[in-house]
Amino acid sequence: MTVDGLQTLPSAYDPHETSARMARYIASHGMSIFARIDHAAGAAEVGLTLRPTEVLIYGNARGGTPLMQIDQTFGIDLPLKALISQDETGKTWVSYYRLNSLTERRPPNAETLKIAAKLDSIQREVALYATDGTS
Repeated sequence: MTVDGLQTLPSAYDPHETSARMARYIASHGMSIFARIDHAAGAAEVGLTLRPTEVLIYGNARGGTPLMQIDQTFGIDLPLKALISQDETGKTWVSYYRLNSLTERRPPNAETLKIAAKLDSIQREVALYATDGTS
């Protein structure tokens, strides 16, 4: 299934190591992890099963604030997010939404496209490092 604007990369690592690599890259590049959402743990708490499924919410105010200064509705799309999941075959995947695809929902603006492209590049770098660059 293809989801508009969603980029998905296969990982060479299991979900735990993919998440750890992503966290290391984020921290070493001046960004913060604001939250980790472990959907599998949440499912287990209510007696349900779910393969490893974790969302990392991360970023840096220097990156996202300029978009929100132009259009505060970008606040619903920021900070950046990445989904680390494991499919039924045991393969690990990293998914993220391209911010450029989110700019299409708003009036055209050259500056937002420029900033979104830079943030998309950062998201791709984070995902490639976490997955060992497999695609």
